[in-house]
Amino acid sequence: APLLREQKAGTSLLLSGTIYSARDAAHKRIQNLLNEGKSLPITLKDKVIYYMGPTPTKPGKAVGSCGPTSSYRMDVFLEMTLQNGVAATIGKGTRDSNVTKLAEQYQAPYLLAIGGAGAYLAQCVTSSKIVAFEDLGAEAVRELTIKDFPVIVGIDKNGKSAFF
Repeated sequence: APLLREQKAGTSLLLSGTIYSARDAAHKRIQNLLNEGKSLPITLKDKVIYYMGPTPTKPGKAVGSCGPTSSYRMDVFLEMTLQNGVAATIGKGTRDSNVTKLAEQYQAPYLLAIGGAGAYLAQCVTSSKIVAFEDLGAEAVRELTIKDFPVIVGIDKNGKSAFF
């Protein structure tokens, strides 16, 4: 995560390591647990969260097609996840102007995955397992091991954006 934080907006990267998927329903559940003072099923500190929409996994594969989902839907939850230590987020599309301020405040970049390339991105996932909220099906939190997963720094830790 420290090296990731140093990358500038517009930089292309190939990520390898462990990331976690979470979308709307998982973020809502995390928020509810925190509001109730309950512990989370995974730690968010220094984690990278991928706003991913997976398809069913085919036999012999680690994951089905796993393209990014529109990140703006998670904007309302971003400060909560960053306050709990999330190092970076991955998704697609532009985000609310407040996101650039949060990226700078928490030194947490926003990374862009290639929309429409879910089948290709799935080839960069070497393992996938559900680690929280299994009842949410496609929106369950997954731990993904990735190798050479292509992203572009959309908003860097200084709040600079590749969008404008």
